[in-house]
Amino acid sequence: MKMTSMLLIGAFTLANGNLWAATGQQDSIERLQMSSDVLHSIMNAPDKGIPEEVVGGAKCIVVVPHLVKGGFVVGGEHGRGIATCRTAEGWSSPAFVSIGGGSWGLQIGLEGVDLVMLVMNNQGFQHLLSSKFQISGDASAAAGPVGRHASAGTDWKLNTEILTYSRSRGAFAGITLNGAVVQQDNDSTRAIYGRDQTFQAILSGKVPAPKSTLGFMKAIAETNHAATIAEARQDKK
Repeated sequence: MKMTSMLLIGAFTLANGNLWAATGQQDSIERLQMSSDVLHSIMNAPDKGIPEEVVGGAKCIVVVPHLVKGGFVVGGEHGRGIATCRTAEGWSSPAFVSIGGGSWGLQIGLEGVDLVMLVMNNQGFQHLLSSKFQISGDASAAAGPVGRHASAGTDWKLNTEILTYSRSRGAFAGITLNGAVVQQDNDSTRAIYGRDQTFQAILSGKVPAPKSTLGFMKAIAETNHAATIAEARQDKK
């Protein structure tokens, strides 16, 4: 009887473990799709979006889809998203991130607010590779410019490591994130890659993109291509 109970407990534990793994993988795949949708929206709303030259100059892009649902002020909220960085061969495989804590200047009373963070220089890139850092603590951040083109009078090209945006109902707005902590989402990493992978390995281009992430990889490539074309047309004017 005791042996039967132990076998039943073992089978139940194994079944629950497999169910969790399947659920975790599906949740991660859905996040990849939602992040792809946010990337498409960047180029589809040029007058209310992120300027092409800002996207074109970013070293890394971090998307946290549906950061908040419901009508409340975000304070110490938690979200999970996707990061990718430029490499010599193109964009890196997606790395899974979580972000939480701090004081966030997000909108009130809006559903499905998306967060976009653009890492603009090598200092910001190194912070991201560390797998955990604090915005405005370890890394400097500022609300990003919005519109078809960034104003020549802004200093977004100078010392700011990260430009931050929120999106709701198709429109982007620059926001401030003070004290929020960005770190690797280890559970989602294991669910998609099958084992632990470091930010350093993934974002440096040392880890191939799994088949389940190819839709996101296509979306990031299309976003970058559109930004490059837009920049070239602007330079000719």
